[in-house]
Parts: sequence; structure tokens; C-alpha cells
Amino acid sequence: MTTELLETEPSTATELFGERIDLARRFTRNLAEQGEERGLIGPLELPRLWSRHVLNCAIVAPLLRPGRTGDVGSGAGLPGLVLAIARPDVTLVLIEPMERRVAWLSEQVEELGLDNVEVVRARAEEARLDAPLDQVTARAVSAFRKLIPLTAPLVRDGGELILMKGAGAPAEVDAAAKEIRKFRLHDVEVLTLGEGVLDDVTRVIRAGVR
Repeated sequence: MTTELLETEPSTATELFGERIDLARRFTRNLAEQGEERGLIGPLELPRLWSRHVLNCAIVAPLLRPGRTGDVGSGAGLPGLVLAIARPDVTLVLIEPMERRVAWLSEQVEELGLDNVEVVRARAEEARLDAPLDQVTARAVSAFRKLIPLTAPLVRDGGELILMKGAGAPAEVDAAAKEIRKFRLHDVEVLTLGEGVLDDVTRVIRAGVR
């Protein structure tokens, strides 16, 4: 696929990735070249690949704690691979059920030399991990009330959910009251990230897990 339509790299990319910017550029170009053909991104995404997708994920990186963070439904690696690039001190466990997407993720891990990534082929509810995770993230997977039973059981006591959401995040929290109680989440809040930095802000539902 041609990359002629690929969005020009925004100046904020270097600020967010620092010395890892070259890895971010390689990943973004790989996704631009292969993403549509492999069913990872839609045909209209190239002109906004940096701003709408890569930087939208990178802005979440400061919320991660050193340890192991799962990315449920990792797909194209948004946010999992982006976070692994931005935070080499965090191990990212990419949980993805589709074989062709698992192949893509594994190829990128090898090509980019990311030694802080594990790829697990499984549905979230069937994933068998060797230890509970410190945090779990997800992007464009499902409504918050449906994500809670998929993600909370993967997290250790004292861990967190860091779930990327759209403008309807507050309403999703309200609609998930039953699941929040059932899975004993606490300190549930909606964070708006990237104001004054990104063209499109990123919203995150953050919740503690008991």
C-alpha cells in the first residue's frame, strides 16, 4: 500500500516518545503500509493515523505503572504496541484472539526489537496468564459495562483498569453501576488527556480493582 496519504508526523510525536521516536515512526509506517490490506485499519485512516490513533494511545503512557499491563483486544497494537514503545519499563501483555492479528503483533515485536512484549492468543475471558496483571487497558473493544467482566478478573488486587473511551465515557460509567458493584471496582473516574497537546483529546476510564 502506498503511504502517500500518511499524515505528516505532528511535532508533538517527538515530545511524547522522546528517544523512542524512531521506533514509533517505524511502527506507524508499517501500519500505514500493511494495515488496510491486513484488516487492521480502515481505508480512511492514513490521513489521521498519527493524531487519531498513535498519539491518541501514546498520551496514556504516563498512567502506566512499572510492572505488567494487559491490552485486551490488542488488534493492530493500538494501544499495546504504542505503549510498549513509549514505556520500555513496562511489560505489555497483548491479548488478541484472531490469528491474523496475532501474527501481525508478533511480527512487529520481532521487527521493532520490543523485548517488553508478550503476545497471547486468547479471548480475554479465556486467557490463562501465569500471574495477575498490574493494569489492563483496552481501546475500541466494547462498552464499559461489558468490559468490566472481561478485564477486572485479569487484574491483581490493588491493580487498575485504564480503558480508553470516547466522549460518552461518563454515560458509560453511569450505565455500568451494577457491574462496578459486582466486580468491586472503586475510585472510578473519567480522565481527559491531551488537552492543549493533541488535536483530539483522549478519554480514559480509570478504576481500582480490589
